[in-house]
Amino acid sequence: MQKAAFGVAILLVSYVAVAMAQAPPAEFKGHQGLIFSVAFSPDGKTLATASFDHTVKLWDFKSGKETGVLKGHTQPVYAVVFAPDGNSIATAGQDNLIRIWDKSGKQKHELKGHTGIVDSLAFSPDNKTLASGSADKDVRLWDAVGGKELKKLGSHKESVYSVAFSPDGKFLASAGNDGFIKIWDVKAQKEIKQLETPLQKPMIVETKKEEKKEEKKKEEKKAEKKKEEKKKKEEKKKEAPKEIRDGILAVLFSADSKQLFSVGFDKHLRVWNVADGKEVRKLGPTPDDLYGLALSRDGKMVATSGYGGSLRVYEVGSGKEVFKTHLKKMVTYCVTFTPDGKALVTGHEKDNAARVTPLTAK
Repeated sequence: MQKAAFGVAILLVSYVAVAMAQAPPAEFKGHQGLIFSVAFSPDGKTLATASFDHTVKLWDFKSGKETGVLKGHTQPVYAVVFAPDGNSIATAGQDNLIRIWDKSGKQKHELKGHTGIVDSLAFSPDNKTLASGSADKDVRLWDAVGGKELKKLGSHKESVYSVAFSPDGKFLASAGNDGFIKIWDVKAQKEIKQLETPLQKPMIVETKKEEKKEEKKKEEKKAEKKKEEKKKKEEKKKEAPKEIRDGILAVLFSADSKQLFSVGFDKHLRVWNVADGKEVRKLGPTPDDLYGLALSRDGKMVATSGYGGSLRVYEVGSGKEVFKTHLKKMVTYCVTFTPDGKALVTGHEKDNAARVTPLTAK
């Protein structure tokens, strides 16, 4: 009996050792600047981290070992994406440039055209086209194979923070600080729809009676001066009040291309019907502004990450919140699901690291 028990104990220890050896590390350290974007290769073996240290690092996700560094940008890198076939990697950032690399880390193309920070990139499902959104307010399409600009699709009123292709390749969505989502027909290369987030409610401040009396006295003293100013103002055209909407920081399509998800400064995850452009669901609010948005590979879960470290996961079908945690004292810029959908990877300022949070964590 003792020998049998000893054998079972050895077996259990072996299983634990194998499980520990297979589990990815809890964090990926090595950058000298904060991590603003993270992405997995299609085969799930490589994690890419884009940093403000002007580089993109490639990691073997299983072992946590650094396998390569993409050097070439001269300013902070804001975006990194893999082509669906895994043969190309695109990066962009504050130097206003887009770079396309092969999977070995050799640069193939340098794309010039934007005049502001390039905040977001997206490959088309067929690997042939790259979309970009920039602080110069423009949305552009590029030939990812030949390295040439195809077309400047159009512009937003303010910085463009996110671009995303639909899985069926028919549409491109773009969004930014103006609070609008534009849907573009990829084949026709034109805008076909615009989705609007709600207008911000004007802030009404109630003045105390004493303050009102003081203001009245001041107004009486300056009555003559105000009359003159009033005459001048009447001669000018009266400007309409500016419409202010909360900026949108990230957008992505559902797996079936029928819905669109968006997050931003209003702290909510919004779900839109692509066909009619109407909002069908609003989830939240979360404690802080939402910078990160990700869809699991099976298309069943959507995750958000907040600037202050709040992480949420929802079922796509029901909208039910299935996971919630808070990464204390960790400014969080981005999020993606691990390939198996069992954890989230986020990018941070703290220790300039990317961190793995199992969906079982509290």
